[in-house]
Amino acid sequence: MKNENFLWGGAISACQSEGAYNKDGRTPSIFDTLPLPNEGRWALYDNPSKALCGDFDTYPSHHAINFYDTYKEDLKLLSKLGINCFRTSISWSRVIPSLDGQVNEKGLQFYVDLFTECKKYGMKPLVTLSHFDTPLYLTETYDGWSHKETLNHFLRYAEIVMTELKDLVTLWIPINEINMILHIPYLGGGVVESSNKMKAAHNMLLGSAGVVKLAHEINHDNKVGCMLAAGLYYPYTSHPQDVYCAQKENRKMYLFTDVQIRGSYPKWFTMQSGLQITENERNLLRDYTADFIAVSYYTSRLFADENRVDIEGVDGNSAKTLRNKYLDITPWGRQIDPLGLKTTLIDMYDRYQTPIFIVENGLGVEDTLDHDCINDDDRIDFIQQHISQMTQAISEGVDVMGYLTWGIIDVISAGGGEMKKRYGLVYVDQDDYGNGSKRRIPKKSFYWYQKEIERRNFTK
Repeated sequence: MKNENFLWGGAISACQSEGAYNKDGRTPSIFDTLPLPNEGRWALYDNPSKALCGDFDTYPSHHAINFYDTYKEDLKLLSKLGINCFRTSISWSRVIPSLDGQVNEKGLQFYVDLFTECKKYGMKPLVTLSHFDTPLYLTETYDGWSHKETLNHFLRYAEIVMTELKDLVTLWIPINEINMILHIPYLGGGVVESSNKMKAAHNMLLGSAGVVKLAHEINHDNKVGCMLAAGLYYPYTSHPQDVYCAQKENRKMYLFTDVQIRGSYPKWFTMQSGLQITENERNLLRDYTADFIAVSYYTSRLFADENRVDIEGVDGNSAKTLRNKYLDITPWGRQIDPLGLKTTLIDMYDRYQTPIFIVENGLGVEDTLDHDCINDDDRIDFIQQHISQMTQAISEGVDVMGYLTWGIIDVISAGGGEMKKRYGLVYVDQDDYGNGSKRRIPKKSFYWYQKEIERRNFTK
């Protein structure tokens, strides 16, 4: 791949890396309420209202990997990879810490400094405005994105941030994995009452269109992507009922990109949803569609008519899926399907003919530190196979903007608050409870990725 405009890099998020949860004026986000490792899943899936009863004293995200204080050293290390793109997010409650909407200048300045540092190393920032960290005050007051007031707060926050950073950032994602609002509404949008998730989804789509409008007004060079947690649903068998059920799940997944790329809700949704959509809202969605599609891809999914089969369910990146006997699986229950990336890319590009940016792809496993060496051959194999399938998709006509590995440095897991489930090319010497030297140690995959970028003749 010799396209010098292709973006190679890696991704993290503010809530999983920065720490400093109450430093320099920041207030808690919903992510700060997720409990100790292996206790967080009930807050995500079962009873998120319990998360709001915590004391917020010992939760892993509060310190994370301390990127807030170490970003200069971390970016300097990552620059040795030869990457030209770095994705992270902005902590909404660091910039706007309370319901009164006052700007926290120290919080805003941190991001000016961070993205200035990225520019220093030739890394183009890809910035997500909301990545699983709706401010806690909006959840407590409005049930997160369930209420239009959260939409108004978001658009004001977005305008402030994009105006301040207009000379440093031109690539934006309004909301991380927007379709996760249907699967994990608390983490996806600060929604405690699951019955509100469709209203929340609509408000988030309006927020995304509003960001496109603002971004194009603030800087004509701005490009805004809509982000989907992607991965096709396969039918469990060729039984027509399984094929139909898988098709229904794919339609639900594509609902969000249908709106953000085509500019309107699909007819099947408007017939079923019962949402009251105003003419002004329809016009906003129609007139301010996204410039590219951003995807996270970890696995494909498998679906069947639940009345016809009863088989084991596994993790499909927080979406319901069945065990695919043809795929290997990680200890965390995520199935490995590199070819699924190619089929997903082709299916999506055939549907929209819009550039696609792979902004998350990686393998979460335990790593063993042995005399400052981490031989993570399984991660190298995973990334290599996925890059190969991406390359094949490009050769078959798919317009792919870039590839970012998740997370380029070890961060706190979003699913369970763990450190032991590691994705990074850089090891952070820290355990699930924050103990350790915090040293950064490049893994074997770090040096492999460095050579892979060079081998593909990428030039800054």
